[in-house]
Formats: sequence, structure tokens, C-alpha cells
Amino acid sequence: MVSARQTLAAALLALAGTASAWAQPPAPTPAVQAPQDARAVLPGTVQFNLHPPGQPDRPYRIQVVEPRGKPPANGKHPVIYLLDGNAVFGAYYDAVRLQQDLAGSAIVVAVGYPTDLPFDFLRRSYDFSPPEPAGKPLPRVNGYPPPLGGEQALLAFLEDTLLPEIARRYPVDARRLTLAGHSFGGMYALNVLYTRPDLFNQVVSISPSLWWQDHYLLDRESAFVRQAQAGKTDLRRSRLLLMAGGAETAQTVHEARSLARRLDQALAPQGLATVYVELPEETHMSVPVAAATHVLRHVLTARQQ
Repeated sequence: MVSARQTLAAALLALAGTASAWAQPPAPTPAVQAPQDARAVLPGTVQFNLHPPGQPDRPYRIQVVEPRGKPPANGKHPVIYLLDGNAVFGAYYDAVRLQQDLAGSAIVVAVGYPTDLPFDFLRRSYDFSPPEPAGKPLPRVNGYPPPLGGEQALLAFLEDTLLPEIARRYPVDARRLTLAGHSFGGMYALNVLYTRPDLFNQVVSISPSLWWQDHYLLDRESAFVRQAQAGKTDLRRSRLLLMAGGAETAQTVHEARSLARRLDQALAPQGLATVYVELPEETHMSVPVAAATHVLRHVLTARQQ
């Protein structure tokens, strides 16, 4: 016969066993294999390579911020073309994405090179520069300066290949095309204004290298002014935005400011709208990123005829 004391002891042992079971940690959950890292993707963008006819070994990397907002009444989108696209595409992507009321339905097209670096120094130097002066080759120091003289080849690529390709992909407003460049690219953008003012109705030149080749652009500037003052160039829809960073060299700031003053005085009666903006604390390498919002505001809010 089982005593009460034995019964109680058995019950306590059973309870202790149950409590011990409860105290055990749960069985581990089978490990879930984490997905492999993937490259970040910028929604609403597209990237492709495009090369000049007959030059498959010289592709350009084209990056596009596709239109987001409702198109204007005519159903066509303004386009901003950025030189040195590898370096500035991200800045303009964010400016457009975060300021939809300002960007509207604009398309941003960055013209760069097939590299993950901000710049391809050899190719950009060739693309943005005039030929070396006849009989006066520039001295080479450790391979610098690099190959020069590709300005006309780049212009042909822009006019005959890139602009038609973007117009094939999207309904483009051919009367609202902007070309923007910085430093050597800003120098090139001015050259396009001076020599082909009909190609882009707005030009943005940020910290242009006006000193290059003993200020070679001065001759082209003078010829441009003479043509316009003689009524041979229609500038009634043309706009120029010149920018510089206040922390750049005194020469860069002075020359950009002086150029804006000269062109405004000489060509405002012919219709050229010239604006100068100085970003006080920006250096030569920070100003192209800091300028993104100013560029959007200037080129996309301009009154159109």
C-alpha cells in the first residue's frame, strides 16, 4: 500500500521533471540562407551604351532619369543633358526625385563613359578640347596633357546620335533642350553655345576652364557676339547660366563673373538671357553636385515663348 508520503514525493518528482522540461531552451530554428548582396538599383532610370557610327570601341555610357511627372500640355518633355555623367548623375537623380514640383516631367540624360570612376580623364580631355594650336604643341609632362582635339567629334555624336536616340525613346520638346557641363565640360558647353547656338536653347557652364590654351575661347566668344549683333544668330530663346563656387580660385570666380557681365551687356538686346550664380562655400569639386537644384530651377522654370 502506497503511503501519503510516497504519493506526495512522486507528485513532486513529476512536477520537477515538468518544470525542468519547461526550462529547456527551445529547439533552434533552422538557419535561413541570406540572399546574396545585389547591386543597388535607382528606380525610374535606364542605362545603356551608345557609340558613334563606326566606332564600336568608343562607347558612351548613357544614364537616363525617365520622366516622372505629367507632361506639359503639348505632351513633350524638356531634356537636360549632363556632361561628365558618371560624376553627377546621382546628384541630379536625387534632385529630381526629391523635388518633383520643381523637376516636373523633365528627362535627365547623363553622358559618361564605361567606367565606375567619376571621370575618364583621357576621354573627357579629348572630347571637350579643341585641337592643339598649329605649330605650338602643348608640352607633355608625365603624359599630360592627354590627347586633345575631339570637340567636333563629340558634337557630331551629340547631334547625330544621342539626341535622335533620346527623341526615339521619349516624346521630347526640341525647343527645351539644355546642355550642362563643369570645368572642362563647362568650357565645352560654352564652345557649343558659341559655335552651335541653335542646338540647345539653354546652356549651363559651371566653373568653366576659361584659361585653357591661353584663353582660346575669347576668339570664339568675339565671333559669336559679332554674329549675333549683326542679326545672323537668333538668340531670343537662348539662355546661359554661369556658375562658380565661392571657395574656388579667385581666377575662376573672377573670369566666370566677368564673362557673365560681358555677354549680358553685349547680347541682352539680342535676346540672350545670362544669369550668374555663385555658391559661396563650394570648391571646384563640390560645386557641380551642389549646383543640381539651382540648375533645375533655372532651366525648368524659365518662361517659354
